[in-house]
Amino acid sequence: MYDVIIIGAGPAGLSAGLYCGRSRLNTLIIEKASDGGQIAITDEIENYPGGLSNEESTESGSDLIARMTRQVAQFGAERVSATVTKVELEDKIKKVHTHDGVYEAKAVIVANGAHPRLIGCPGEKEFTGRGVSYCATCDASFFEDFEVYVVGGGDTAVEEAMYISKFARKVTIIHRRDELRATESIKERASKNEKIHFMWNSVVTKLDGDGLLSRMTVKDTQTGEERVVEADPEDGLFGVFVFIGFLPNSELYEGQLEMEDNYIIGDERMRTNLKGVYVAGDIRIKPFRQVVTATSDGAIAAMQVEHDLAAGELD
Repeated sequence: MYDVIIIGAGPAGLSAGLYCGRSRLNTLIIEKASDGGQIAITDEIENYPGGLSNEESTESGSDLIARMTRQVAQFGAERVSATVTKVELEDKIKKVHTHDGVYEAKAVIVANGAHPRLIGCPGEKEFTGRGVSYCATCDASFFEDFEVYVVGGGDTAVEEAMYISKFARKVTIIHRRDELRATESIKERASKNEKIHFMWNSVVTKLDGDGLLSRMTVKDTQTGEERVVEADPEDGLFGVFVFIGFLPNSELYEGQLEMEDNYIIGDERMRTNLKGVYVAGDIRIKPFRQVVTATSDGAIAAMQVEHDLAAGELD
C-alpha cells in the first residue's frame, strides 16, 4: 500500500515525485517508457528558470530531464517501468493495474502527458519512419543535405524547423494561415535563418512515394487548389516533420474523471472530481503547456496530497 502513485514521469510526474519524496510519503512512480515525455526529445530549452542555458550553449530537454530524474532519486520514490492497463479510482483505495501486477494507494496523481497530433491524411501512417517524423532531435540528422518540410506554425514548429536547418539544405514551413502563431522572438530568429522558407495558406492532404516519402499533395486553404510537390530527382526523397500540437493521453480515465475535449479537469489545487485523485501536466485542461507549468502542476499536486493525507481526508 502506497501513500501515492504517480502515473507518468514527465516534468509534472517527476516534480510530483520530488515533492512527495521530500514529504516522506511512500511514493511510487510508474512510467512505461523513458522519463521526460515530449520534452525529452526537444533539442533546446531556453526558457526554464534556472536552466543551464547561456550565450555559448543551450541545455537540451534530455539533459534537463536527466537532472530531474537524479534529483527525484535522492528522495526515495520507488520506480516501476510498466504500462498501465486499467485504473480503479472511485473507491477509497485506488488500484492501478499493469501487466506486471496491481498497485494500490490512498492517492493517485495523473501525469500521463500528451502525444503528437497527426495530420490525418492518406499516407501519413505508411510513411512514418520513412520520411515522416514527429521528433526533430531523433530524425533530423537523417536528412542532412536534403529538403525538409515542417508542418505547423507555433513555437514548437518554428523552433524545431531551426534545429532541422542545421542538417537540411532547405527547410520549408507549411502553415495553414498567412502568418505564424509563434512568439515574436522566435519569428525574428527564424526570419534571419537563410535556410528557412514558408508555404503559406497550405495544408498537406496526401503523402506518397515508392518506399520512401518523395511526393506530397498540398492544398491552398483559400482557393482549394491542390498541387503536387515532388522530391528533387537527385535526392529521391524528402522529409516531413509534423508539429501541430498534442492530444492528451487520457483514454484510461474515461468514465471516471471529468474531462473537457479529452483533457482532465482539475482545480487550482490539481484536485479532480474524485477524492484522492489529482492531475498535473499536459493532460490537464489549462491555457498554457510548458515545462515550467508542468513542474508547477506536479509540485502543487504533491503538496495537496501531503496536506490531504495529514488532515486525514483520504482515510
